[in-house]
Amino acid sequence: MRLTMLVLLIALALPQAALASASNSQPAAAASTVDKAISDPARQADAPKDARRKIAEVMAFTEVKPGQKVLELIPGSGYFTRVFSAIVGPAGHVYALWPNEYAKEDAGDVAGSRKLATEPHYANVSVLTQPAARLSSPEPVDLVFTSQNYHDYPDKFMGRVAPAVLNKQVFDALKPGGLWVIIDHVAPAGSGMADTDTLHRIDPAIVRQQVEAAGFVFDGQSNALRNPADPHTIKVFDKSIRGHTDQFIYRFRKPAK
Repeated sequence: MRLTMLVLLIALALPQAALASASNSQPAAAASTVDKAISDPARQADAPKDARRKIAEVMAFTEVKPGQKVLELIPGSGYFTRVFSAIVGPAGHVYALWPNEYAKEDAGDVAGSRKLATEPHYANVSVLTQPAARLSSPEPVDLVFTSQNYHDYPDKFMGRVAPAVLNKQVFDALKPGGLWVIIDHVAPAGSGMADTDTLHRIDPAIVRQQVEAAGFVFDGQSNALRNPADPHTIKVFDKSIRGHTDQFIYRFRKPAK
């Protein structure tokens, strides 16, 4: 009788154990993909920045996966572009999008993006240029990502693109269930968009309000780049804080239906 009960208990436990094992294997697989992308020898020059920029945590938070399509707004030096390219792999694609207005201010980095896209190692990268107020994607994408540039769109040099316009166009570019991930410099609470052109900062609360108004659902935040020592009242280029500003990371999801 005892033997029968023992066999029965083991039989009942096995499906649960298998389920737990399958569930636990998913994060490990994702971490392995991210780690492999970060370790890519082609990005050796970026490696010294990785600890400061918390690249592993940021990539994990974006939930980017092999085979996905990524639209990266204002890719700068290509730091994130190179990692996205390695993660999505040959079955995926990365669109590095430069608004025309921003490209005029940063010709060097635009040229860097174009050069990157010609390298066989980054064959899954394409460069897009278009008016800031008319964002579009060649195909529906899984992820739209921007780092430290959401605050630029309402400014004069960008043509004062209304946040409602930007967020609606991002919404339209995404597949159902797709993600809109924003990293930016924190401005004082309650300041709204008052500091976008002066300190190059924005109040996280106004960002969440604007993005949700476009139909997105708030899907989480990461504290990986938070810095409580940042006073929020000085320019992000000030030598006392540059490279170490307090930054929020928000993730928004386009409803699946």
